[in-house]
Amino acid sequence: MNIIHLIALACCLIAVAGCAGASYRAAAPPSPELKAALARAGANRPQLETALKSVPADRREGMEFLIVNMPDHDLKTLKADFLLDNVNHAYEVVEQVPWGKDIPKDVFLNNILPYASVNERRDNWRKDFRDRFLPLIKDCKTPGQAGARLNQKVFPLVKVRYSTRRPKADQSPYESIKAGMASCTGLSILLVDACRAVGVPARFVGTPLWTNRSGNHSWVEIWDDGWHYTGAAEPAGDRLDVAWFGNRAATAKRDDRLHAIYAVSYRRTPLRFPLSWNGRITYVRAVNVTDRYTAKKVDLPAGQGELAVRVLASEGGDRVAARITISDAASGKQVFSGNSKGERFDLNDHLLARLPLGKTYTVRAQAPDTTAEATVKLEKREQMATLHLTNAEKKRGAAGP
Repeated sequence: MNIIHLIALACCLIAVAGCAGASYRAAAPPSPELKAALARAGANRPQLETALKSVPADRREGMEFLIVNMPDHDLKTLKADFLLDNVNHAYEVVEQVPWGKDIPKDVFLNNILPYASVNERRDNWRKDFRDRFLPLIKDCKTPGQAGARLNQKVFPLVKVRYSTRRPKADQSPYESIKAGMASCTGLSILLVDACRAVGVPARFVGTPLWTNRSGNHSWVEIWDDGWHYTGAAEPAGDRLDVAWFGNRAATAKRDDRLHAIYAVSYRRTPLRFPLSWNGRITYVRAVNVTDRYTAKKVDLPAGQGELAVRVLASEGGDRVAARITISDAASGKQVFSGNSKGERFDLNDHLLARLPLGKTYTVRAQAPDTTAEATVKLEKREQMATLHLTNAEKKRGAAGP
C-alpha cells in the first residue's frame, strides 16, 4: 500500500470516526434519572425506549424531560406514538408563532411540552387543538394576547360552558367537549391545553380553600415575560390579571396548606399539588405562588364590609341572574345596583357590594315575573345574602348566612 492509499484510508477512518462521534453524542448514555424512570416503567419500558430512539436529536432533550419527570402511572401506560406526537408538535408550533424564540427553555419544557396538567385522562389533543385554535390567534403578537384571545374564543367554539352538573371535576379536554360542560377544574385543563397547543406557555393553578371558607377554585396562568392569571371561560376582554377572584386570592396564606395558592409543575418538585377532588393522589407536583397574589391585596376601607348577593330560583335551587338593588333600610335611598350571577358562572362568583358596616339594608332581586326582598344588617367584613325567588307570587326572600 503506497503513501497515497494510506492517506486516503486515514481520511476515511477520520470521517467514520466523526460520524460515529456525532451518533454517539445524539444517543448519549442515559442519565441516572432517566435510567430510574425507565426501570419504573416495567413492561412499558420498550415503548419509552422507542420514543427516545425515534425522536429527532434536537428534540431528545424534551422527550427525556417528559420521561424523567413523568408520574409512575404514565411511565407504565403511555405509548411511543403518543409521546412522539406531543413532542414533535410542541417543538413545531413554537417555530411558527412570533414569540416562540423568546420563550425560555425551562418555560417551554415545563409549560408547553407537557401533555397533561393534573390527573385527567391522557387525551392526545395536541395536533387537533393546534389545527383548530391556531387560526384564532393569527394576528396576536405576544403569548399574553394569544392566551386572552383563546379564553374568549375556545369555549364557544367547542361548546363547553361552566356547570356544576358536569360528569366529574377532573375531566380531560375531550371529556369536557363531549359533555358540553365542566367545572372550573375541567375548564382550566381545557384552556391550558388549548394554550400549549399553539405555543402559549400555560399552567393550572388553584387553592384548596379560600380564606373566607367559601370553597376551592381552579384557574389558569399564562406566561408573557412573567406569569399572569385569568379565569377559564371567564375572559376579561384582552386583559389578564383581572378576575372575580382577585381579591380573594389576595387574602391567601402562603404557609397554610389549606389556604395557599399553588401552580402545577410537571417538573418534579418537593411540593405536591393538593387535589380537592381526590386527596389520595400525590403525584401531581407544584410550586407555591401565593406571594404574587397577596402582593396585590387591597384592604377594604375602615368601616366597610363586602356583601355578597346570591339569588336562587327556590330553596336549594339553581342560581338565577336577577337585577339587584340595595337600599338603606332607614332612608330608602338606593346605595348599590348590579346583577346577580346565574349558573353559567363559577359557584363562588357572586355579586359584591361594598357598604358601610353596622347598617341595615333592603336587598331586592327582580327577575322576569318574580321578585324577592331581604332585610340584611351588615355586621361582618364579608357577609352573604341569599334570596329565593318563587313563581307563584311576589314574596320576600330570606337573608342567608
